[in-house]
Amino acid sequence: MSISTLAKSIAESPTIRLNEEARLLRERGEAVIHLGIGEPKNRTPMTALLSAAAKLNTGDIKYTPTDGLPSLKKAIIRYTEENYDKVVAPENVIVSGGAKQSIYNLLYTILNPQDEVIILAPYWVSYPEMVKMVYGVPVIVTPEDGGLHPRMEDILQAVTSSTRAIIVNSPNNPSGVVFSDAFIAQIVEFCEKKNIYLIMDDIYHKLVFDGKHAAPAYRFSNKDIESTKIIVVNGVSKLYGMTGFRIGWAVANRQLVEIMTNVQSQVTTSTSPFLQVAAEGALTGLQSIVENLRLSIQNNRDVIMQELKSFTGVKCVKPDGTFYCLPDFRAYTNNSVELSNLLLKKAFVVTVPGKEFGMEGHLRLSYAGSMKDVTEGIARIKWVLDPNSPNEIYIGDKKMVRDWQ
Repeated sequence: MSISTLAKSIAESPTIRLNEEARLLRERGEAVIHLGIGEPKNRTPMTALLSAAAKLNTGDIKYTPTDGLPSLKKAIIRYTEENYDKVVAPENVIVSGGAKQSIYNLLYTILNPQDEVIILAPYWVSYPEMVKMVYGVPVIVTPEDGGLHPRMEDILQAVTSSTRAIIVNSPNNPSGVVFSDAFIAQIVEFCEKKNIYLIMDDIYHKLVFDGKHAAPAYRFSNKDIESTKIIVVNGVSKLYGMTGFRIGWAVANRQLVEIMTNVQSQVTTSTSPFLQVAAEGALTGLQSIVENLRLSIQNNRDVIMQELKSFTGVKCVKPDGTFYCLPDFRAYTNNSVELSNLLLKKAFVVTVPGKEFGMEGHLRLSYAGSMKDVTEGIARIKWVLDPNSPNEIYIGDKKMVRDWQ
């Protein structure tokens, strides 16, 4: 069978692969704990469910405008005004099948073959692959100081005449770090000056802890929506726990949105109407669900940080937001893939290797689930790695003995 060179060059999504492995283990009856998945466990907002049900009950589930239902776009416009202090028009908004599709459509629209996109490590696993899928070149920039916060001096060294865009994700997946106001201001000024697109992946922008905030890039630009180089991507998956609804959007100048709409029309035609009205219901309903989720996740963050302190040699930067942390396990091994596989095989705990995020020797741990999962998952990891931990442990109803150290 003949497979294209491009298709063969695209890496498998590690998070989706791990989700499937966890599912198969659960089907075998194993007591799997999933610390790899970026999915809050809260129920979908009732306003979203009622809106979707009302649309389904009409029996009128047909094509919608490619760029999104006018009523949903109106809700996104209001959301943008309230959360970004930016006035935009319907022509500046396109709704897609998740924020991931929004980013892909955007990259497809702005990149020519061999154009470069700056990606800041640690990074979300899909960024480099999506750039490659449109024949662009991902340029990974890792902080020279060994930290998790990007530095402008490192970015400046990586920018070339081929640089077309920079992707910024703050709060950051996988580290949970919120980038400083000073950094966001610097990168906005730089991109506006150099005519480089600044793609702001704001999917976690309200999941921030300890009274901190994730500064919107628009705050540091004096340009209007039609002339700024800032493009904002967001969606309902994380803030509302609506990962399965696959509704995201991008806010950009009219010309970009027009081309992105044409691209989307040739790929998916339009996004499901009842899923769009569900997203509208979430955006226009009571917003206390977001704050409740934020508080719950912040509590889980505090628990996982406390549990990680019991490890000898493990270092972890305290997350400012999201529902991930990125502890450094190099005191045990430099090979994060082998470590992740060991934890899955011996303790039935799903983690994501840091290598996938540009941070070898680390693991991404999600604390989006229950507190019980967090505490028991970390206890199992410690049982596998720490020779000073008890030699026996119960996993589900099975008594396990550590016999490999």
